[in-house]
Amino acid sequence: MTQVLEIPDLNVSAQDLKIILAEALLAQGSISLGKAAQIAGYSERTFSELLLKKGVSPITFDDEHIAEDIRNA
Repeated sequence: MTQVLEIPDLNVSAQDLKIILAEALLAQGSISLGKAAQIAGYSERTFSELLLKKGVSPITFDDEHIAEDIRNA
């Protein structure tokens, strides 16, 4: 399904908006890394590298998974 979003005139390219949206959705846990990469128009590896260059980890953990990992350690 394709959605059209009208955005006021900004000094930001469409590509940059895709990256910003993908990064934000990934950070809030709404989408996977693969889906974020797809939204941004990159492969998973390339998008991960882009995030790392920005100082953002492409790997996200929620509290439940962290607690489980600690129990299993």
